Amino acid sequence: MGSCAGGGLPPDEVVVTALRAGDEAMFAVLLDTWSRGMLRVARSYVSTDHSAEEVVQDTWLAVIDGIDGFEQRSSIKTWVYRILVNTAKKRGVRESRTLPWSAFGADGEPYEPGAFGPGPLPGGWGDPGWWPTPEGEALAAEVRTLIAEALARLPPRQRVVITLRDVEGCSSDEVCEILEISAANQRVLLHRARTAVRGWLADYYDSVKQPE
Repeated sequence: MGSCAGGGLPPDEVVVTALRAGDEAMFAVLLDTWSRGMLRVARSYVSTDHSAEEVVQDTWLAVIDGIDGFEQRSSIKTWVYRILVNTAKKRGVRESRTLPWSAFGADGEPYEPGAFGPGPLPGGWGDPGWWPTPEGEALAAEVRTLIAEALARLPPRQRVVITLRDVEGCSSDEVCEILEISAANQRVLLHRARTAVRGWLADYYDSVKQPE
């Protein structure tokens, strides 16, 4: 089962103690380890990369302000991501009141292909059977771009679930806790997102498949 826990980080107790002591080195390590994933999740709710960056900045400020009150009933990363999601939701609501229709995609959701940028292939799709073997860095980069564009086409709720599960490696329980949704709801959203993304990618590979 996946986990949101950041690889290579000390145990939560060490991290929390360091943050409460104002340890700048520990804070810098967390920024380097988590901020990219946080940007991906924030981008599921807001209309631009710049807005996502501001959401992440606001989240870190809230973490610093609130770390003394963290009760450690969940992992530190789950707690940080819950703050992130709540911050991003509020920002997204404000944007929806002011954005022109031209900022939205055909499905009525904010859309900007490439928002996820170059990154690892979602671990949850390691070998779904039809996945071709990338030959060369150019094709690998193209696949990452296609996945990013496919994720950007999803409705926000599906996009954030598949991002947390398959890109960030969170478990279903962690996703339910971060998003405050039921296990059944999480399963439905993830299934719909995976089905849509795989379908789009399969269509692409079918269109470029070379005859034998």
